[in-house]
Amino acid sequence: MPDDAACTKVDDGMARVFSLLGKRWSGLVIAVLMQRPVHFAELRRAIPGISERMLSDRLTELGAVGLVVREVTEGPPLRVSYRLTEAGAALGPALNQLGKWAETYLPENGRCPEQFRK
Repeated sequence: MPDDAACTKVDDGMARVFSLLGKRWSGLVIAVLMQRPVHFAELRRAIPGISERMLSDRLTELGAVGLVVREVTEGPPLRVSYRLTEAGAALGPALNQLGKWAETYLPENGRCPEQFRK
C-alpha cells in the first residue's frame, strides 16, 4: 500500500492555471490572439466548433482576469477587437512548449505512441 504522506499537494499556482486554462476553448482563444489582435468574427472562424455564446463567455472571463482586452473602434461601422495584455502574451512560450509536446507525445489519434509508454 502506498504511503499517503509521500504524495504532496498540488501547487496552488498550477491549480490556478488549470482552473482557467483547463476550461474548454480558453487556451485556443489565447493561442489565436498570440498572432495579433482580432475581431470577434475572425476569432470565431479561427476556432472551429466554438459557439458565439461560448466565445463571448471565454473572452469575458479572460478579460476579467486581465489576459485579454476588448477594444472598440468608433465607426461607422463600430468595430470590436480583442488583444492579449502583457500578462496574456507572456503565456506564449508555455503554449508553444505545450504544442511541441503534443506533436511528439499526443498525435492526432490522441494516444501516446507506444515507444513513450515505458
